[in-house]
Amino acid sequence: MDKILDSLKTLACKPLAQATAMPKGIYVSPEIHQREKDNIFYRDWICAGRADEIPNIGDYLTFDLCDQPLLLVRGSDNVIHARANVCLHRMMRLATGSGHTKKFTCPYHAWTYNIDGKLIAAAYMDRTTCFDRHNMQLPEIRCEIFHGWIYVTMNKEAVPIENLLVDLVPIIQPYHMEHYVTIFRHQHIWQTNWKHLTENFMEGYHLPVAHKNTVGAHFGLMDTTFDDRGSFDNFTYQTFTKSGTAPVGSAHPDNKTLQGKARFTSIMPTIFPTHMYVLAPDHLWYLSLQPMGVDRVSILYGAAIAPEVLAAQNDVDDYIAKTRAFLDDVQEEDRFVVENIFKGAQAPLSTSGPLSWLERENHEFTQYLARRLCSGR
Repeated sequence: MDKILDSLKTLACKPLAQATAMPKGIYVSPEIHQREKDNIFYRDWICAGRADEIPNIGDYLTFDLCDQPLLLVRGSDNVIHARANVCLHRMMRLATGSGHTKKFTCPYHAWTYNIDGKLIAAAYMDRTTCFDRHNMQLPEIRCEIFHGWIYVTMNKEAVPIENLLVDLVPIIQPYHMEHYVTIFRHQHIWQTNWKHLTENFMEGYHLPVAHKNTVGAHFGLMDTTFDDRGSFDNFTYQTFTKSGTAPVGSAHPDNKTLQGKARFTSIMPTIFPTHMYVLAPDHLWYLSLQPMGVDRVSILYGAAIAPEVLAAQNDVDDYIAKTRAFLDDVQEEDRFVVENIFKGAQAPLSTSGPLSWLERENHEFTQYLARRLCSGR
């Protein structure tokens, strides 16, 4: 592991014009995977979905933060909270999926908790002297909302997400994505390393080739732009435009806030470590990743639509079905790529090649990983 981290640290110090892709050991080492869990996934902010998915008191989502199952619940105070999705009795998972409830009842021994995480019932515990129901509550971790996104962290000392992303606000604010309406949320598991998928999402270099049958056909590669202020510690982004023939990606006529080129410009942020989304004038779609070892990644995948676009549809269900089918096709194109990249990373003769200027964000991701994994070296 030391040799891999030394190579990563050296690479992170190079300018983009002299940079290569990361050393292949970074993707396949079990020791690196454990270090990522400890230094990244249990310390940084991780996206758990969108706030409009649980709009009412008692609405909930379930989400796994690596090995920690969570309940995301809109509590009696009308605030979204993140609590351990593990019973205080024998550590059974309390709930799966999403829904609406007034209480959570453990499917093992029926210990029951209210939506604020307090234990309210536990049968046959009257002879147990170390049991006090009134002092038992599901552990809570930090949960914050940023422009419609739910972020969670196990790190009590983490800087508030709004402070970390303050420089992103003026970029995304004109789109008002907090008002976009979520149309689906799904979980997938792919056979690849999480970093392959992160790197794939954040660069447009591959779009005209790997996505020639979907989004690549309408992507102006040379119109890709990056922030001229340089890199940011906690996120990166690029912008790109869609052609007039693209089926998605342009502002609806009822959108009165975006003007000029912004009406057909999309923003593609990556919030380190694993929250990525394409924010277009008419829709957004996103990924939030969780590693499941070096060779598997759990993918939270969803999409949302600008409200004026949904309001204009004669058949909303048909529109949503077609939108999801199109994005599913894009996902499958990416799956083919990233699963085969992981296979290539294990090959004895594979090497990490030089980066293109279109892969600037990949090098910024390298620098982020070096900050997290090589600290103190």
